Amino acid sequence: QAQVVESGGGLVQTGGSLRLSCAASGRTFSSYSISWFRQAPGKEREFVAGINWDGSKTTYADSVKGRFTISRDDAKDTVYLQMNTLKPEDTAVYFCNEYDVWGQGTQVTVSS
Repeated sequence: QAQVVESGGGLVQTGGSLRLSCAASGRTFSSYSISWFRQAPGKEREFVAGINWDGSKTTYADSVKGRFTISRDDAKDTVYLQMNTLKPEDTAVYFCNEYDVWGQGTQVTVSS
């Protein structure tokens, strides 16, 4: 059974950094694109960043361009989201998505 598990969230001050991890299992990881989404309280889930199956293409929401970097390590079946220069508006639960599979999310809180 395919699954993804997020980790790395936490509390950080404005301007700080965090690295989220998305560990996948249950099927051929290198065949799939992976995306990160986030959902803040009272708001809809929104796309943050995505990486294609071989890592040759990445896409970002305008709100995180230049601050976040998505990458993948197929040897570890893991996708990372490096988040720098964090802002209070980045506060949300961050979810990993692999095709039809979603993780439980990891909380990121940025204090002002």
